[in-house]
Amino acid sequence: MDNRQKWIAFTTIVRREIHRFMRIWPQTLVPPVITIVLYFVIFGRLIGGRIGEMSGLPYIQFVAPGLIMMSVITNSYSNVVSSFYGSKFQRNIEELLVSPTPNWIILLGYVVGGMSRGLGVGALVTILSLYFADFSLHSLPITVGIVLMTSLMFSLAGLINAVFANSFDDISIIPTFVLTPLIYLGGVFYSIELLGEFWGSVSLINPILYMVNAFRYGMVGITDINIAWSFAMVGLFSTLLFFVALNLLEKGSRLRS
Repeated sequence: MDNRQKWIAFTTIVRREIHRFMRIWPQTLVPPVITIVLYFVIFGRLIGGRIGEMSGLPYIQFVAPGLIMMSVITNSYSNVVSSFYGSKFQRNIEELLVSPTPNWIILLGYVVGGMSRGLGVGALVTILSLYFADFSLHSLPITVGIVLMTSLMFSLAGLINAVFANSFDDISIIPTFVLTPLIYLGGVFYSIELLGEFWGSVSLINPILYMVNAFRYGMVGITDINIAWSFAMVGLFSTLLFFVALNLLEKGSRLRS
């Protein structure tokens, strides 16, 4: 395939993925936005008023970046895992894999589609968060950079989950038993300075901690983690997941009957 054909293949997959979640937007966009708004009301307004400040900020302003990042993570992941497994279940993916389209184009198409949903929901949540908390953006490059890398990483993770899944139940195991605990223990609702030396050190193995803190620094200027180290960790995980996903597509052992 020449470059023009590769571009057409890539944009076709991306458009299909965007059309897929936009066609059923009451199911894909509205519920996560409502969920995050409830977090703002309960944890920000009701409980936050009793907590007071966290790391020198009003509690609702402290948790807002984490809640925005949580919506980006969960929606980037869920879009790719459900879409790719659906194609696998219906045997559509086999036709795509035997086509002249390079596997890296297929991978990027699904990933960009997942990122589109994750970033779209994140943008909606950010707009709504302005009603609950005041922001003066501290660093636009850091904010945009970390949210793009995070969305990329979890879109890749969603595709890997879909490849290994053998049933629709399998695509909910990782989000329920791995992703959700990592998010809640990733510094969304608290500063790791509250955990003490031992549990603070244990938290450092959680990749979401680096994403949330880098995003919080970009938005409000505070962090528990070195920013350069945060970008390095997210970049490392993203690169590793990209090559794992690409290798799975190249082998196709779980994708072809």
